[in-house]
Amino acid sequence: MEPDTVRDAGYAGFRRKLIEEIRRHGVEDLEILQLFDKVPRHEFLPEGVQPRAYEDAPVPIGFGQTASQPSLQAFYLSVLRPTPDDVVLEIGTGCGFLTALLSLVADRVYSIERVRELSQRSRKALDHFGVKNAALLVGDGAIGWKKYAPFDVIVVSAASPTVPQPLVDQLSDGGRMLIPIGTREGQELILVQKTGFAVTQESVGGEVTFVPLLSRFAWTDEHG
Repeated sequence: MEPDTVRDAGYAGFRRKLIEEIRRHGVEDLEILQLFDKVPRHEFLPEGVQPRAYEDAPVPIGFGQTASQPSLQAFYLSVLRPTPDDVVLEIGTGCGFLTALLSLVADRVYSIERVRELSQRSRKALDHFGVKNAALLVGDGAIGWKKYAPFDVIVVSAASPTVPQPLVDQLSDGGRMLIPIGTREGQELILVQKTGFAVTQESVGGEVTFVPLLSRFAWTDEHG
């Protein structure tokens, strides 16, 4: 699962600059930085926005959705610390780039996306990259994926007014989840950890802005 050196040649320098930008945002872990060198982000984005692939900024991917800012994704990884034994649930497949990053560090990745076209596009990109340990589902992410629970790590890339209880229920003992909680206009990143029957929540980041998590356990529609 390495970039095609011929097709990737024009992007290598941009990717190195992005890695330096991620470091400036405080993520110094070499293993995490190397992930962003291994996965060619441009191959996960629509052709029209591929020239923006290595900007440290959200990029539109259609259907009102965005690919998250890379330094924010690196922060997610630095907080959650997925290991080779972990089973990961991702809420919001989006373009599939973070799914690919997670596939390199976790045992298995289960990713849910509500927009069918995005899920299908991500599946093609992941297959092209050679990912074999990620399963995708089209559906309501806040419900989780009970069939494969419990999960050691839950990554939520959409904002919710509260932490959806089904996701808490599907955390393993010792599991951790990172989710943006707040209003539609702005949220803070909340780390949820479960130990036995005890569940803790703590803020681990400043203000962020994610697309809304649409669900009966979050926001029920685009504007409500």
